Amino acid sequence: MFKNEYEIASYIDHTFLKAYASKDDLKKLCDEARQYKVKMVAINPYWVKYCKEELKDTDIHVGAAIGFPLGQNTIETKCFETEDSIKDGADEIDYVINISYVKENRYDLVREEMEKIVSICRKNNVISKVIFENCYLTKDEIVKLSKLASEVKPDFIKTSTGFGTGAATLEDVKLMIENCGDVSVKAAGGIRSFDEFKEFVKLGAKRIGTSSAIKIIEGFKNQV
Repeated sequence: MFKNEYEIASYIDHTFLKAYASKDDLKKLCDEARQYKVKMVAINPYWVKYCKEELKDTDIHVGAAIGFPLGQNTIETKCFETEDSIKDGADEIDYVINISYVKENRYDLVREEMEKIVSICRKNNVISKVIFENCYLTKDEIVKLSKLASEVKPDFIKTSTGFGTGAATLEDVKLMIENCGDVSVKAAGGIRSFDEFKEFVKLGAKRIGTSSAIKIIEGFKNQV
């Protein structure tokens, strides 16, 4: 299924989003990203400038987590955070929806938020990813959000932050793929082995967010 370790790495958003992140942690993340040639480093906005400088001579993207991890910011705040991260050098934006909008059946506000953030990203040639946080959603809500995304057309919809009460599931990824049109799906949260990684990619996920990138890549190499 995979030709080599670099094909595996091309799916991976190498993640370090801990509250206690230090410069040493982020230096290690960037060094690992460079060594293994992952697609992106996923970080909190404070670290965008630093990682952009660390990775300036590579093709590795720097991705900022917006409204993270709860999504409970105003639309205006998320838009500012998006623009500020792009100004600092972010190549990709992963933002968390406001789940309260969903629970209140205010899909008009979900759409407004998505349209505004996706528009900012498009204007700046930056990849947009919309995090649903599926562990808090019903299957019907996942379907509705996926169909809404199929109309607004972010680059990706994403299962989880990794900070919620549940992780990515194959069932949810399948549901998202079946309802999101030509939008790609990113699976994130709890994917820690090559065997798990392989199942999500086989199902159709185009990106995998994980803090276990090295373990996954080395797991592939050990099976070859």
